[in-house]
Amino acid sequence: MQISRRDLFRSAAAVGGAAALGGLGGLSADAVAGTGPAARAARATTTRATVLLRGTPDPTTGWRPVVTGPGEKHLVRAGLGAAAQKGRARRRRPLLAFAQLSDVHIIDAQSPIRLELGEKVSSSAYRPQEILSGHVADAMAREINAIGAGPVTGRKLAFAIQTGDNSDSTQYNEIRWNIDILDGGTVTVDSGDPSKYEGVMDQDPDFYDVVFWHPDGTPAGKVDDDPRAKHGFPTIPGLLDAARQPFEAAGLDMPWYAAMGNHDGLVQGNWPVDESYKAVAIGTVKKTTKGPRTVTADPNRRLLERVEWVQEHFTTTGLPEGHGFTAENVAKKTAYYTFDQGKVRFVVLDTVSRFGDKGALGTVQFQWLKKVLDQSRRKLVVVASHHPLASFEDTSLAGRIARTLAASPNVIAWVNGHTHTNHIWAHPRKEKGKVVGGFWEINTASHIDWPQQSRLLEITDNRDGTVSIFATMVDHGGSLAFNGDLTDPVQLAGLSRELGANDWQEQSNQRRGARKSRNVELVVKAPRFLR
Repeated sequence: MQISRRDLFRSAAAVGGAAALGGLGGLSADAVAGTGPAARAARATTTRATVLLRGTPDPTTGWRPVVTGPGEKHLVRAGLGAAAQKGRARRRRPLLAFAQLSDVHIIDAQSPIRLELGEKVSSSAYRPQEILSGHVADAMAREINAIGAGPVTGRKLAFAIQTGDNSDSTQYNEIRWNIDILDGGTVTVDSGDPSKYEGVMDQDPDFYDVVFWHPDGTPAGKVDDDPRAKHGFPTIPGLLDAARQPFEAAGLDMPWYAAMGNHDGLVQGNWPVDESYKAVAIGTVKKTTKGPRTVTADPNRRLLERVEWVQEHFTTTGLPEGHGFTAENVAKKTAYYTFDQGKVRFVVLDTVSRFGDKGALGTVQFQWLKKVLDQSRRKLVVVASHHPLASFEDTSLAGRIARTLAASPNVIAWVNGHTHTNHIWAHPRKEKGKVVGGFWEINTASHIDWPQQSRLLEITDNRDGTVSIFATMVDHGGSLAFNGDLTDPVQLAGLSRELGANDWQEQSNQRRGARKSRNVELVVKAPRFLR
């Protein structure tokens, strides 16, 4: 029988009873009472329980399983010219609830354009779990659908937004898998030879390298790979073929929007698309640590120009058409836009530079941003992009952007990704040395690396001159421990999380982030039109 993360949490809730609700600070009255959509949402998020690593590795194998830990209440953070007023929970009025997904990285793990030979110097060159990126995306969509509402307000999730690196290397097949998984339907994350996996994890003795995990085992005459010999990775015969099988993606039960990330617009997130890279992607030569290898060519691996990547979002069964991108974006070859949700205006930026993985913002887009802010005086403004300010190449530019946003009393938050780590930064606005306002920057972890989380965001008018933004982490619905069922996408998503948790190059990274960057209530001064 399949035991999912949610099943285990529900079992724990049955044992813990009302005592388990004690840590759910900041929740509405119906959530505490155990009724209504807020309560149901709270029980399925990290306010009730969260997925953790067992701290001590197995002394024999070194493997660290994932386990459930206690939930985390919403830690109150204020200080941007607005105090957390008593009684606001009774007064507050929900304005909006939505989901943020970031750095999904749907990967064609067999592509000739991949550079796994850089594994020794970069943890992103190869990941043992990358063959299951599509299953994780589906498991996250299923979990967000099941939650359905904000755990604080109970307000229905209005939409989801992907904040970049939705694909891994601007390949046509990767962005199609991403779009098709969020739309729902049959998806096959496979390329090249349809009868077999061709890549660094297979059993080809001529290209067998102990640096990489080989789930099918050790070829005759070879020694065990390092992941199994040194880090306790299991042998799972048939996994490579199972990962390539079609599966039914649930799709998101809500509209979804997209921002462009550096991996969406650049080859391997760093290099501009040119004719030489295009030839490699659809060719038959894959560079490996053992020399060039011949693989099966696939035209669906073709690299997309940025405008082509944008255009793919118009081929969809989901809503809205274009997923935020417009005909104007296609005509002008841009990837920034706005959309409104009630009293909230979202300003989606394109922070992808022409070269390299750092953030950038051109003069034309910066002037457009200023104009949009000036036209948004009767709206709360939330900015969304891939890069946070801390990841901009030009730090002086980052400072100018921060000051511009902080100077607008309507800007309350900037939601982004890129770091694969949970962070939340305060950006104050000062007058005569006193903090009188500002905005919060909310940076969310990835789907591809541990802890494979997304985030729910709820905006409330506290009706006391302040606005609260509740941020709640979401663990996807993949199983906590792989039970060996290679036919179950939920089991495979859970296996991906276990593999990511034991990635030998990730052990020193604290990607869950600090406590103050996970489940929080962020208080900010309300703009004049709300007061």
